[in-house]
Amino acid sequence: METPESYAKDEGPAQKVSVSMPAGRIAAVKARVGVRGFSAYVSAAVERQIQRDLLEELLQNKEKEIGRPSPEVQEWAAEIFREAEAMAANDHSAEATEGDESPEWHDRKAG
Repeated sequence: METPESYAKDEGPAQKVSVSMPAGRIAAVKARVGVRGFSAYVSAAVERQIQRDLLEELLQNKEKEIGRPSPEVQEWAAEIFREAEAMAANDHSAEATEGDESPEWHDRKAG
């Protein structure tokens, strides 16, 4: 039998794992996707975190290679992220007005 380490990132059979998290977070996920969608939701969240980790590593390597961005570029990037967050917040507001109340989870920031 092959071990999980012998598979590429998105290959191999699904395996059960035990993960501890706050009960409120579990309830928020179940409210969003139901009990049967829980594993897929958590798997997608892990995939996004891996992507963020890889991006952070790339940015750190580039910074070592070419130096820190200028203050102007840093401010430009910060503004782009603020605009993206505002757009996402507006999307969530529009979803809430279409009939379903926006769950408390929408307003939480990643920690």
